[in-house]
Amino acid sequence: MAKPADLESAFNTALTLVQRSVASGMKTSDGSSALAHLEKLEEELRAQRAKALERGSLDREWFQRTVRWIVEWVPDDELTLVAALGQIVRAAPLK
Repeated sequence: MAKPADLESAFNTALTLVQRSVASGMKTSDGSSALAHLEKLEEELRAQRAKALERGSLDREWFQRTVRWIVEWVPDDELTLVAALGQIVRAAPLK
């Protein structure tokens, strides 16, 4: 079972990175604004954080789907969001 503090910290790190990306005006890999993607990601991270803290594990399907989705639009030089998801999965088992 995940340590709640580690799991919450990992989600908070990811949320901070999303907020920084919004503030910096991040673009997608095709050069368009990433704002809509980042807003959706923030919403999903907040919802999954609550669920994961309650269960003590991550939803495997959500995690896999989210990583694939992020990789589709994040520029190659902005992979910190993908790395943040890696930190989340290391903090909690997938179920």
